Amino acid sequence: MTNRFDECMRMMRRRDPQAREDGFWTLRPHAAEHLDELIAAFRTEEDHGLRCWLLELIGDARSPEALPILVEHLDHEDESFASWAATGLQKLDTKEARTALYRHRANNAHN
Repeated sequence: MTNRFDECMRMMRRRDPQAREDGFWTLRPHAAEHLDELIAAFRTEEDHGLRCWLLELIGDARSPEALPILVEHLDHEDESFASWAATGLQKLDTKEARTALYRHRANNAHN
């Protein structure tokens, strides 16, 4: 049996926009089950759009294990990564996530 994650990643890499969307939406409800794989794929992926999707899926996992990568990208120079990291921290909604968001907003209010 084909691994769901691998199949969805294959779909998300296709040239066909509908296949790409289908891969994303198939994986989304299972993001928490594949968090480690999502983080590993995010760290090695070179395609910007796919990296954004992967970071979005990492946030969708709503797992405390996602906290470090989300915090790491909260101040990223690429606004897309920073935005998905902030969204993921809001979804996580733990004390640590809220603290990271508070600090980020406080630091950026002074810049």
